Amino acid sequence: MDVLSDVVAVTRTGRPRSAYVRWHAPWGQEFSSVPGSAGFQVVLEGSCWLLAAGAAPVRLGTGDVVFLPHGRGHVLADRPETPPATPACGPDDPKRYDAYASDNVDRSGDGGPGTVLLCGSYQLDPSRAHPLLLSLPNVIHLPAHSGRRAELDAAVKLLAAELETPNLGTDAAVPALLDTLLLYILRIWFDEQPLHGDHTTGWAAALNDPPVTAALHAVHRDLAAAWTVAKLAAEAGLSRAPFAKRFARLVGQPPLAYVTWWRMTTAARLLRTSDTPLRSVAAQVGYTSEFAFAHAFKRAHGTPPGTYRRKG
Repeated sequence: MDVLSDVVAVTRTGRPRSAYVRWHAPWGQEFSSVPGSAGFQVVLEGSCWLLAAGAAPVRLGTGDVVFLPHGRGHVLADRPETPPATPACGPDDPKRYDAYASDNVDRSGDGGPGTVLLCGSYQLDPSRAHPLLLSLPNVIHLPAHSGRRAELDAAVKLLAAELETPNLGTDAAVPALLDTLLLYILRIWFDEQPLHGDHTTGWAAALNDPPVTAALHAVHRDLAAAWTVAKLAAEAGLSRAPFAKRFARLVGQPPLAYVTWWRMTTAARLLRTSDTPLRSVAAQVGYTSEFAFAHAFKRAHGTPPGTYRRKG
């Protein structure tokens, strides 16, 4: 796997949820703040306003995509002054048990201009959130325009069709399409970030830096390899010292510190989601000794791997 695919696969927990909803003006809906989650809103028809605390109102048009990577509370409404309905949509919503909902009810009954939204949410593991996700702003707005990636629009259309008219296989198609949509959103946002020379830092810069990206992809493709700084530098096509300095500046930690952190994050997921024997988990994340793996895991998570698994 490459780094972006791994981040989505490993840090997401539970089942993603999505809904296809139509409102008629006047309407307003508050979405609760849910730490440890990420969500998106796509305007399929019509327009609306995004209202978030501490930020100016943002007008959204047909085709606009909004991604909220930190579960920040917000309001969507036909006009900024329209009061949102209560209660807020959030974890206590009785519909939360319906993973994929399609709601075409005219909530206001006034028959005003319609807006159709495609909503989605993910639960993430807040204790092991990848720094790539932590580096994202509270709100990512991808406006619709003629030059936007066609694959994002295609994923939106496919997901909307599955939610609007569920059919055989929808339960399998929707999670895959949600993951695809999330990947496209992140890919486009990282690709569009302006870079300013050798002093730029952060994950946007790291993923646009060929040597560092080559090293990251190597780690994520083969986590079990006996990585050293010299081997990673060879993947990057640089000598050892310049590579280590460059990696630490862009990623925020030294190469082997990142390798160890990702190994422990991956091991935690394997322990939570499978009954793979500890020796096999250790081998999959690069440890030939089960004892060495257990020691490293306890240092990272504060508990031995066997105890971690039993506690769920």
